[in-house]
Amino acid sequence: MARKRAAGKGHHIHDPSSEGLGEAQATAAGADFTWHYGRLTGMGSYDMAEGGRGVTIVCEEGGASSFYGALTDAQWEVFKLAFAAGGRVAVLSDLGGEGWMYDYRYLEALR
Repeated sequence: MARKRAAGKGHHIHDPSSEGLGEAQATAAGADFTWHYGRLTGMGSYDMAEGGRGVTIVCEEGGASSFYGALTDAQWEVFKLAFAAGGRVAVLSDLGGEGWMYDYRYLEALR
C-alpha cells in the first residue's frame, strides 16, 4: 500500500487561542511583521481608471486610512466579508511609520 504524503509543509500550532494563531502566522511571515487591527467603516465602487474600489478603515492604534484604487479581487472579497461580519479587519505588515495602514498583502476579516 502506498503512503500518502502531505501536499505542503504546514505549521503546527500548539496554542489553540487566537493569540497563539496570530503569533504563529506572524512567525511564519517573518520576525519584522506586526498585526494591526481596525474597523472597516466604508466601502465603495467608483468609476475610476485605477480599479474603482475604495475602503475606509479606522485603526485601533489611532487614525484612519482611506484607500481608493487597485484592490485585488482577493482583497476586495476579504473586505466584503469583514464588512458583512461586523467590520473588523487585521493587517499583518512589516512596513514602518504609517505605511502599514495601506499594506494589504496579508489581510484578514475578523468576527
